[in-house]
Amino acid sequence: MTKETLKIQIEDTRKYLNQSITEKQSADKILEISVKLDKLIEEYLNTKE
Repeated sequence: MTKETLKIQIEDTRKYLNQSITEKQSADKILEISVKLDKLIEEYLNTKE
């Protein structure tokens, strides 16, 4: 994946996480989204331009 694609996915996942917290979804769902976001950020940081 390119850095730009990852950046878009990170932004979308962050918005989804914030929405899930606002809607008071289950802790398991919020954790799942948080883990996904962490993995995307890690991949972004490890991706060369």
